[in-house]
Amino acid sequence: MFDVVIIGAGIAGSVMAERFASSGKKVLLIERRRHVAGNCYDEVDANGILIHKYGPHLFHTDYPEVWNYLSRFTEWHLYFHRVEAVIDGKPVPIPFNFNTLHKVFPPNLADKLEATLLRNFEYGKKIPILELKKSADTDLQFLADFIYEKIFLHYSEKQWGLSPDKISGAVTARVPVLIGRDDRYFSDRFQAMPRFGYTKLVENMLDHKNIKLLLNTDFHDVMALHDDKIKLFRKRFKGQLIYTGQLDELFDKKFGELPYRSLDMKFMTVDAENFQSAPVVNYPNNYAFTRITEFKNIHPAKSERTTILREIPQDYVAGQNEPYYPIFTDEARAAYEKYSAELARFKNITPVGRLAEYRYYDIDDVIKRALDVFAALNS
Repeated sequence: MFDVVIIGAGIAGSVMAERFASSGKKVLLIERRRHVAGNCYDEVDANGILIHKYGPHLFHTDYPEVWNYLSRFTEWHLYFHRVEAVIDGKPVPIPFNFNTLHKVFPPNLADKLEATLLRNFEYGKKIPILELKKSADTDLQFLADFIYEKIFLHYSEKQWGLSPDKISGAVTARVPVLIGRDDRYFSDRFQAMPRFGYTKLVENMLDHKNIKLLLNTDFHDVMALHDDKIKLFRKRFKGQLIYTGQLDELFDKKFGELPYRSLDMKFMTVDAENFQSAPVVNYPNNYAFTRITEFKNIHPAKSERTTILREIPQDYVAGQNEPYYPIFTDEARAAYEKYSAELARFKNITPVGRLAEYRYYDIDDVIKRALDVFAALNS
């Protein structure tokens, strides 16, 4: 009945479903949750504000092909994301830049540090905090220690439940110092938000006669792996299987659970038109939560109230919360490699996305990955 089966109707699975369906293939898309769009799922709340149920997801990309592809399924509203961090009780822009510098230090010291940064680094570049920390210049060492302590250290410990030295450089590289005055959080060529939200975008993507969608369905209920073969509805399936879920679940966790970090999402209604000065404000120190998002600042809405979200990091426990972030330790990577070797026994299973590939993807990166995988499978 089906040429392709796809597990997971998040962004990666939905892109793959649309591409295969548009090429003439019959696609079965299986989703455990009661909705599509995965962690990008959004909905209008009781205050009339479009909220992201699994935390803020901001679209930005330098890939024209990704922008052009998504533009077939949505209109956009222009949006440049801004983030602040509370340092010593004062909200300041991040990534840490020259504007931040002059808000946290006295004028003479700020001028001196700015001049030192310009002598050592090219204007407009983003320098990872840990690279700055290795500098031989004493002024830059001072600045690096300040940023490391005030912005990075305690936030990372809360977010990951690990000391920074045990966290992959791929994570720490995402916390840069900007040599300049651009307060935008991203510098990509294309920055916008789907005008009617991600859920509507994905629904438009999946509105195709060749796609059969099964919501609220665990793939174990309809599929099984035996030796190097796949069974669908108890019959041999010889088509292509695209898997976007947790790789350890595909093999019943035979090599143990892959570790993830989760979040406790606390939504609140505030009886005021606005709550904070930026869409997202980080709290690196003193609080159990890491950041507060105000969704009205992302999706403008006429409302006398506003909706905020506090995120409290926590351990992932299967069946109790969501696996948001893979934990990149040596032990985790070794376990993933065992599952990857097991997967290689199946010639018609392809893993795509954050959970299946056990890596962090921005939205545009996972879409680019899905488009590239589809092209490779059909070359």
